[in-house]
Amino acid sequence: MKALLCKQYGTPDSLLVEDIAPLTPKAGEVVITVKACGVNFPDTLIIQGKYQFKPAFPFSPGGEVAGVVKEVGEGVTHLKAGDDVFAMPGWGGFAEELAVKANRVFRMPPKMDYKVASSLMYTYGTSYHALKNRAELKAGETLLVLGAAGGVGLAAVNLGKIMGAKVIAAASSEEKLELCKSYGADAVINYSKEDLRERLKEITGGGVDVIYDPVGDKYAEPALRAMNWKGRYLVVGFAAGQIPSIPLNLALLKGCAIVGVFWGAFAEREPKANFQNITELFQWYQTGELKPHIQKTYSLEEAPQALYDMLERRAMGKLVVVP
Repeated sequence: MKALLCKQYGTPDSLLVEDIAPLTPKAGEVVITVKACGVNFPDTLIIQGKYQFKPAFPFSPGGEVAGVVKEVGEGVTHLKAGDDVFAMPGWGGFAEELAVKANRVFRMPPKMDYKVASSLMYTYGTSYHALKNRAELKAGETLLVLGAAGGVGLAAVNLGKIMGAKVIAAASSEEKLELCKSYGADAVINYSKEDLRERLKEITGGGVDVIYDPVGDKYAEPALRAMNWKGRYLVVGFAAGQIPSIPLNLALLKGCAIVGVFWGAFAEREPKANFQNITELFQWYQTGELKPHIQKTYSLEEAPQALYDMLERRAMGKLVVVP
């Protein structure tokens, strides 16, 4: 079977598609025939050795897959060959087959498309954990989403509206902002042309209650300065490259909380709460309220380009690799 392999840390063009031996599950594992694999920002980090997990070489990026169970290992009872599933292995998904621990594999809801199933958990799982569990977002509050047209950003816009918030979407182009409007954003800011802090004052007349920040860099401090009393600043990621230095006196003056969001650790440490979140997300998907946006699909050979599109912030919604 074919896999896109990382043999040493580097850029996406250093990855190689190679034939490797078919996989056999160990005890407690399943082998999945991969039908689709979501592309996520951590995929660009893991191949450079910049992610918190560093698998042994060679490995394939791709931490979010959907497909069909090919074979189950000893001790696996909740899954069987032929089941349609999605899984969150962390890496290994840019391949025709994947071996993964069975506790990271879940049955797909009926009639869900493989590409959608591979696009849901990282983005919507992260954003729902952030807004529900970390920010405790309430109906009527004002939510600012930075990087609002990206995978997790657009999910946050979608979920913020479902949860009853007033959503302000900030992104770097008019095309991206039009997509955010189609997902219900109440107001938009083009921070490549407009002053973020001043526009927030104009829009809100005061400040925002929750800030969802997967971008970091120069946008963090002006956003934090627009925070309401007892607001919550969600630290989701640093897609712009630089980890910002925050003047902590701002948190003191505004009585606000700066809250870390690490969905992967939450899913591992609090599986029951995470499963409840997944259940609620699926319910919203089935009612049509939750709408993953898949911008483009790529073959396995084209997967390095997908990673470049992610690195260079051309992605709107989700990119998906179809082996």
